[in-house]
Amino acid sequence: MHPIENTDNRHFHRIHFAGEATLSCEDNTWSCEIIDLSLKGCLLRFEFPWEENPEKLYTLTLQLSEQAQIKMELTAAHVVDNKVGFKCEHIDIDSISELRRLVELNLGSSALLERDLLALFE
Repeated sequence: MHPIENTDNRHFHRIHFAGEATLSCEDNTWSCEIIDLSLKGCLLRFEFPWEENPEKLYTLTLQLSEQAQIKMELTAAHVVDNKVGFKCEHIDIDSISELRRLVELNLGSSALLERDLLALFE
């Protein structure tokens, strides 16, 4: 028997994060569920099939607490019915700090987080 090869070539660890967030673009705002999150993007689930323009820039807002939130500017990378994978185009320093903390807590390893951060800046 041959060993099963890992064909997942992702450079970023995804963390499963069951949480509600909002996505906005221009005058529109949608509630969504975060399926997973990484330093480079996210996978979101909506209550309806996604038919919005994939070339627009969207803003994801994830409220972690009264004082802490993560805001990312995203573009749609792939759509399957009501699940949409988004690529992070911009994130501010406060949000990346919160996201880094969240990823590190979920990975349980600062070494894995450092690898993700190095890949982010390549």
